Parts: sequence; structure tokens; C-alpha cells
Amino acid sequence: MTAEPDVSVLIPVLDEERHLPGAIAAMRAQDLGDRTMELLFVDGRSQDRTRAILEEAARDDPRIRVLDNPQRNIPAGLNVGLRHARGRYVARMDAHTLFPPRYLAAGIERLEADDADPVSWVSGLVIPRPNGGWSGGVTLALGTRLGVGGSDKWRMSADGPDGAPGEIDLDTGVFAGLWRRSTLEALGGWDEAFPINEDSELAARVLGEGGRIVCLAEMAAEYLPRSTLRGLFRQYGRYGLYRAKTALRHPGSMRRSHLLPPALVVTVALAASPGPLRRPARLGVAVYGAALAASTVASLRRAERPADAARLAVVLPVMHIAWGSGFLAGLARFARAFGDR
Repeated sequence: MTAEPDVSVLIPVLDEERHLPGAIAAMRAQDLGDRTMELLFVDGRSQDRTRAILEEAARDDPRIRVLDNPQRNIPAGLNVGLRHARGRYVARMDAHTLFPPRYLAAGIERLEADDADPVSWVSGLVIPRPNGGWSGGVTLALGTRLGVGGSDKWRMSADGPDGAPGEIDLDTGVFAGLWRRSTLEALGGWDEAFPINEDSELAARVLGEGGRIVCLAEMAAEYLPRSTLRGLFRQYGRYGLYRAKTALRHPGSMRRSHLLPPALVVTVALAASPGPLRRPARLGVAVYGAALAASTVASLRRAERPADAARLAVVLPVMHIAWGSGFLAGLARFARAFGDR
């Protein structure tokens, strides 16, 4: 490829041998019309056949470049890609996510729209799709208010918010998306001190600079949730840990719903301990149990398999306890560093 592409797509990868062939095929099939793209796969020194698969794809398609990410984490990989990007626009994609054919085109068109209030970051809602194991229960959980709190990026339907076509503005980060390259460069790219929750941290800076983040129904992408409880607990524990760090750096990014999982962890601990707070804490646990039961019953109507609805009663507590414990651990771990500033 000699001419500069319209959009540079950044794809950090690490040991993605299983998902790469399908992901590469889907990304190459993006419908851009007359526009052009480059696909920058940033490999975190994978130990499986990821690198070989990428290099073979690059030989077949000049739009593909393979870059090295010695730090092996996502924000570092994204910054490597950003430094090599040649397009006016920059997009982020992921090997675990299935993007619609017009994902890039729709994002560029929205960034180019002649608005009185220009958009800084445009993305689509995320739609979980079961892929075996406990992932059916996770998919149901992410369709409940208990599972997503007040986040519109999960509750927005495929046709738009509450069934209406169009878009919504967000007050938090959203996975993947498109930006003007100049926007990311002005912000200094992704903060590599946030190996997890890098999207929310970047969003806090975008919004803090007066930027606007928009979620388009047309850009809805499917992703594959964790299929084991162990993997789910680890995932949400890390989310909570680095959400605490984001909150310490950007207090305005916190929502009331973020306080509920750590409050649940404290309540469960008090309910199991002697003292004057034991009785009200047990009442709080009972209220949570009732909400959990109601959510499980309501999900029976949406469940493709009744077993997935039954799993919801396990999945939601795992998500909440892991996130809440991670958040409390993050406050303890990072508070001193921010307090010394």
C-alpha cells in the first residue's frame, strides 16, 4: 500500500491463534465504499501461532501490517499502533469481537457529520453472544439492570435506545470505536498505567476536554463472554481494581451504580461477622437475594435455555463480588499514590 489510507485499524493481539482466522476475514471484509484502510495487528509476543498467522495474512494482503508490542498489554499495543498509523481516522478492533460490515464506514460518516457539537469518539453498542459453558448466563446477566447498572451502552437495543433508531450520548468509555487521529494524538494516546479499564480512563480525558462520545445502533458488534466462572471472576476483579484507579484519577467519572458492588462486599462481610451491624447487614443481603431472584425469574422469558436463567443466580453474584472486591482492593492499592500528588 503506497497511498495513505483513510482509516488505520489498531488490533492488539496476544495468543489469539484460535480466533484470528475468522477475525482477519471479517476485518478484511469491511465495506468502506471508496475509502481505504490499513489493518495494524500489534502482537504482544505471542507464544502460539498468532505471529505466523499474521505474517501469512500480511503476505497475502498489503493492507495488513504486523507490529511488535514488547510490553504485551493492551494500551501499550494501541500506542504502538497509533505511532504507526497513517490514516486520518483511527479505529480499534478486537479479535474476540464480530464487527458488522459497515462498522468503519458508519463511524467515519458520523465523525464527518456537520454537527454544531462535533463528536470526538463514536462506537456501537456491544451484544454478548453465548459460546458455551457459563457464557449463556453471562449473556443474560448483561441484559439485566443488575448486570449493567445504569450503563446505556449495554441497555441500548439493536435499533437504538428503547427501540428507537439512532444514537445516544455516553458519559463513560465504550469498547472499540473510531476517533480522528488528531484527537488521540492531542490526548497522548492511551495511558499505559491502565492495563485494564483503559477505555474508561481515556473517556474521562475526552469528556474532561469537552469532547463528546456517541454510541450508534448501526455499529452494534457481537462479543464472546467468558465461559468459565473462574475466568469471569478474574475478568471482573480486574475491572473493579482498575476502575478504582480511574475513579481516583478522574473522580467525576464515578456513577452511583459503581458504589453498589463494593457496598455488597462490605454488607456480606458484616453479615458474617459479630457486632451491632450484623442484623441490618443480613437484611441487606436478603434484599439483594430478592432482587437476584426477581431478575432470574424475569430472565426466563429471554433465555434460550432454562439452564442459562438458572445460572444467572450464580453469575450475577460472581460479577458483583469480584468487581466490588477488586474496587476495594484498588482503593487500598492506589489511594496513597494519588494522595501523594
